Amino acid sequence: MTQILFVCVHNASRSQMAAALLKHHGFGRVTVRSAGCDPAERINPLVAGALAEWDVDISAEVPSQVTYADVAAADIVITMGCKTYPIAEGTRYVEWVVPDPETEGVTGIRPLRDDMDRRVRELLASLVDSPVHV
Repeated sequence: MTQILFVCVHNASRSQMAAALLKHHGFGRVTVRSAGCDPAERINPLVAGALAEWDVDISAEVPSQVTYADVAAADIVITMGCKTYPIAEGTRYVEWVVPDPETEGVTGIRPLRDDMDRRVRELLASLVDSPVHV
């Protein structure tokens, strides 16, 4: 099974959002984790609220530090703004340029959520043979 690691700076918004959406759409077809290079103390409540509008709950998630073991276990590491993270041979790295929701209000979070959902669906479609379910 393909293992995806999402990494952003604080692991409180972008990487958590991407991981939650991939888990939601993936139906167990991929393994998903997220981490940050400078983790925050808690999840961004605006991000949690925007995902809750779609019945995706990240309220129990806790930001965590990215480690070499996380990266080495991943087939693909998708980074979003994090510039310092471990490098593991044989791991594919992809940078998604995504605005930092820490600077957005709730009206800025929804378009980011929608864009992240599109990106995650495209990623999932590229990884699995079966169609992505809505």
